[in-house]
Amino acid sequence: MRWLFILLALVTTLSAQGIYFDEETAFELLEEQVAFGSRAPGSAGHEECKWWLIEQLDKYCDELTLHRFDYTSPTGGHSFELTNILGLINPDAPRRIMLGAHWDTRLYADEDPDPANRELPVPGASDGASGVAVLLELARVFAEYPPEVGVLFVLFDGEDQGHIDRMPFCLGSEMLAASGMLRYDYGIVVDLVGDADLRLPQEGYSLQMAPSVVDLVWEVAAELSESVFVPGAVSMIKDDHLPFLQRGYPTIDIIDLDYDYWHTVDDLPENCSAASLGSVGRVVETVIRREPA
Repeated sequence: MRWLFILLALVTTLSAQGIYFDEETAFELLEEQVAFGSRAPGSAGHEECKWWLIEQLDKYCDELTLHRFDYTSPTGGHSFELTNILGLINPDAPRRIMLGAHWDTRLYADEDPDPANRELPVPGASDGASGVAVLLELARVFAEYPPEVGVLFVLFDGEDQGHIDRMPFCLGSEMLAASGMLRYDYGIVVDLVGDADLRLPQEGYSLQMAPSVVDLVWEVAAELSESVFVPGAVSMIKDDHLPFLQRGYPTIDIIDLDYDYWHTVDDLPENCSAASLGSVGRVVETVIRREPA
């Protein structure tokens, strides 16, 4: 029974601090996404998961928008119908923070150490489902315990098909950024945060082009003793934050670039952990809650 008292004490402490993120609920959301199978564009799982995500965000958000677009690969080998899913909480607030994650998974496990697996789809537990799980749990929390600012949740489609049939990475964010649809004060993209051995240094483009947002997030992480957030820059990574940075929106990427199962068939829930999702969720929740209206 001792573990139960410890858990209850931890929950009580976090609630007293105004932190309501539930890491176990987030992990269940990760598992639910993986259960759809491949969520690569064009797959049955992609279509089924899309409607599930729409249903999830619609439960919590005041406004829901679907940004649909079609894409055909340069060689004509692949044609996709893609959907960015946008949900907004507290739309009348004068200030707005964007939280983003990609929901598609990679068509082929081309980094798998076994050549026999390289034409199989990636399950996408960390690479896709982890960031989405964090955002969905934050949507629930902010609907129940509203922040002062508006929160824009963006689930990007078509992020993870780069170099397949000469396709680019980050299709959804590129199209959405170019559309001019979004308005926000700063943004946080969450990607590959499920790793059971999570380590989150500061991504290079984020540090170069939105240093104040990086400082804010890592300072909160240090204050909360979330040690998976480590100082120091890593390589510059093209991810869903970059199209917005290039258009003047300060947007950072929280990403683990040392995930052993990246783009392999072993990107599975058993290689992820609820604790990792909790570390990221608590930090992002605290950042949002401290923002004035």
